Amino acid sequence: MESLGVVKHILLAKFKADITPERTEDLIKGYANLVTLVEPLKSFQWGEDVSVENQQQGFTHVFECTFDNIEGRDAYLAHPTHVEFANQILPAMDKFIIIDYKPMRFI
Repeated sequence: MESLGVVKHILLAKFKADITPERTEDLIKGYANLVTLVEPLKSFQWGEDVSVENQQQGFTHVFECTFDNIEGRDAYLAHPTHVEFANQILPAMDKFIIIDYKPMRFI
């Protein structure tokens, strides 16, 4: 196996029932905007669950951030702009899971 070098930061989320679609959209736009404000953040993607397997345990959204390395991820986590945004989005969630990983491939 070979590491691809990058680090992926994954957030699975379920927003609280009282969070309006407009507020959810504003939070997602704010998350996407971090890529322009926090240099170590190289890319951001997100999506809503479309699974038909019913194994998502209530999670409705997935957010993926990409960093060049662990140090970039660490700098992002400590960055004041990220901390400020996390203090906005996390309270809007009923539940969430965060996992970071280094993609691997078989060679």
